[in-house]
Formats: sequence, structure tokens, C-alpha cells
Amino acid sequence: MAKESTKNILLRLDPELAERLQTVASVEGRSVSDVAREAIAALVDQRRQDRRFSRLLDENLVRHEESLRRLRGDD
Repeated sequence: MAKESTKNILLRLDPELAERLQTVASVEGRSVSDVAREAIAALVDQRRQDRRFSRLLDENLVRHEESLRRLRGDD
């Protein structure tokens, strides 16, 4: 099986949150990266099911579509 590619992201956390994240990872015998990936995936899934976020997403899509049309000269 081919290894999945990943993207490195610099994440800045306050020291207390970083320590709590490290503790969770240590207790579970996992890497900090693995725990952070799981938490981020859960947040993204939660947002995808949130009606307010869906409205914001729709508003942003319209705004970006308009900007792209202007940039292309379609206005």
C-alpha cells in the first residue's frame, strides 16, 4: 500500500494547551500529531453539519465567485 502524502502545518499553541495535548497523546500512547489530526478532523466534520457554518460558506462562495468574475473581467 502506498504511503499517503501529508502537508506540514505550523501550529502555534499556548504553553498550557500544548502541555494538555502532549498529556493526552502520552496517556493514549499516540503522537501529538495523531491526536491533533483527530481533533481537527472532528472539528471539520462538526462544522460541515452546522447550519450557521453552511450559511457562512455559501456567503463566502458567492463573494469569491464575484471576485473571480471581476478578476477575469466578466463584470
